[in-house]
Amino acid sequence: MTAAGAPGSRVVVGDEIELDIGAIAHGGVCVARIGGDGGRVVFVRHGLPGERAVVRITEVRRDGFCRGDAVRIVRVHPERVEPPCAHFRPGGCGGCDWMHAAPELQRRLKAAVVAEQFERLAGEQVEADVEPLPGDGFGWRSRVRWGLSRVGEQDDVYAGPRRYRSHEVVPVNTAAPCLIAAPGLAAALAEATPVRGADEVALIRDGAGQAAVTWLRKGHPLGRAGQATVTQHVSGRDFEVRAAGFWQAHLAAAQTLSDAVAAALADVDLAERTAWDLYGGVGLFAALLADGVGVAGAVVSVESERTASALARRNLADLPQVRVVPSRVDVFVAGAVDAGATPQVVVLDPPRSGAGSAVCRGIAALGPERIVYVACDPAALARDAATLALSGYRRIGLRAFDAFPQTHHIECVAVFAPDPAPAGHVIDSPIATPPTRPADR
Repeated sequence: MTAAGAPGSRVVVGDEIELDIGAIAHGGVCVARIGGDGGRVVFVRHGLPGERAVVRITEVRRDGFCRGDAVRIVRVHPERVEPPCAHFRPGGCGGCDWMHAAPELQRRLKAAVVAEQFERLAGEQVEADVEPLPGDGFGWRSRVRWGLSRVGEQDDVYAGPRRYRSHEVVPVNTAAPCLIAAPGLAAALAEATPVRGADEVALIRDGAGQAAVTWLRKGHPLGRAGQATVTQHVSGRDFEVRAAGFWQAHLAAAQTLSDAVAAALADVDLAERTAWDLYGGVGLFAALLADGVGVAGAVVSVESERTASALARRNLADLPQVRVVPSRVDVFVAGAVDAGATPQVVVLDPPRSGAGSAVCRGIAALGPERIVYVACDPAALARDAATLALSGYRRIGLRAFDAFPQTHHIECVAVFAPDPAPAGHVIDSPIATPPTRPADR
């Protein structure tokens, strides 16, 4: 171990420093400081709050902070567990973040992240227990998108997730599988023939174990099977979903979130009224809203991805009250504001980057009685909640779900209603959230 932990000393990649691990931060890391309070921030993977660990520095940023891996635990958290996956280790796969924490601890840590993001970005004090989904936290991921790499004289292809903050592929196989991938995905991949030129593979399976495989190059499907689909079943309805398209990853998430949205609207009389499903995908929430408004009401599902919109039309073809609009949500909302539209309910399920201030201000300007926001990133949700607060809406409900066990991701459902009180004040503290790379929802 180097002496780089001394205050004022220069830190370089590869240094190993013994540090006290502090609070969790958003992104699957904990905060430590070189030299104690006030020292240089290190965002540490593979540690837990309250531990003391030898941390290997993996990145030194010009803007002041570092990243590191806990390579040896000196003082162990009582809820630390032995990770069962061969790929979960310093320098290994970036797909999981908390496999070294007991499930109950994972959920408490995620609840702390939700609370911290709302306090820092929205100036709100929140308490949200993170609710578990069915299962033991493994084999839940029904949809994966893995990189491809070619090796050897025969140009053999192997697939797997990426190493943390790297494009390098971590190969998975039957001997060393991805433990969060649903049963059947590895077998489907093994039986599929790679398409020439592919650099990624997308796989999805349904509740009955049927799987579809799509080969991709630069994000675009290749070959005749490029639009391969499976059928997902939620609330008595079938939804056709592409392997390369969006669908909730956890086998139980679509039903869980559909139920949560229904509960958020339980006290709203939707009959013969108008509801919007923004970022509507293949129609999951639009179908729920259609049941509420009935045949005399109207549901508008807005989705920019054309293939998803086409599938939504097919999935909802028996519901004449639903109109599917293939459009960017910001363009649609801006046009609706200009036209004086008046939806009574708006449900939105944006990508990880969130809806953004323009969309949130536009929705608020339309004056819906209820806004239900389904979010896969608590920071984006908190920022948008702040915008809604300044636009005259107060949060009246918040639930959080552990829809991504072993990872840092959290699914939230927030509910907003018009606020008769003056708009609040948004604060921002200097406590840093580690920057993350853009990611698909």
